[in-house]
Amino acid sequence: MSRSRTLHIGTAGWSVPRAVAAAFPADGSQLSRYAGVLNATEINTTFSRTHRPDTFARWAAQTPAGFRFSVKLPRAMTHDARLKVPRAEVRSFVDSLAGLGERLAVLLVQLPPSLPLETRTARAFFRSLHASFDGAIVCEPRHASWFTAAADRLLVEERIGRVAADPARPVGAGEPGGWLGERGDGRGAVVYYRWHGSPRMYWSRYEDDFLEGQAQALARWPDGTSIWCVFDNTASGAAADDALRFSALLR
Repeated sequence: MSRSRTLHIGTAGWSVPRAVAAAFPADGSQLSRYAGVLNATEINTTFSRTHRPDTFARWAAQTPAGFRFSVKLPRAMTHDARLKVPRAEVRSFVDSLAGLGERLAVLLVQLPPSLPLETRTARAFFRSLHASFDGAIVCEPRHASWFTAAADRLLVEERIGRVAADPARPVGAGEPGGWLGERGDGRGAVVYYRWHGSPRMYWSRYEDDFLEGQAQALARWPDGTSIWCVFDNTASGAAADDALRFSALLR
């Protein structure tokens, strides 16, 4: 992996399971121990609950300068309101994250499988996000209508990266799409992978063959690409071990 590419590897949350505890520092909070080894995490708790602004500041203070957070948008916006959210509400949420400071790198918009593309609604929502947040925004759609030329064109126009997910449902979901920088090759953009576990989502660990294949696939991205690889198979504690193994492959 080129040193000119930025690589962020982590898990959804920062659990340190007992099985891999020896790979992390022994002292400190769970987050500070996690951040001593892995350089990124995806905050998922924002999907289902609100946090005090000082909570985000406390989390940031427990991590080194190069550590980065991505934050998942609330269910109330993506699933309940289905992207029909007043701009003031979007700004209020983004403002609540201010305590993360420069460590906040990405906002994640995960959509429900039942939500088809409605161009006008999606465009308005993405513009509200950009009006409140200067960093990268990525979207994980899960309805087939988002995997078309028209949908990709919308994402490019609004500078929204499309997450590459595993398992890939629907077809096409396994490859990054949408905004991939001015040249469309990743330079100047965030390329975001979310690996949920397979065959059993959220539970299964990844075999060596999968991790090795993904490590080889990352070589396609040129210098200037910011690559995120997030393991979301946390239900059985597999994510931390997978992240450690994947990091070792890329050294």
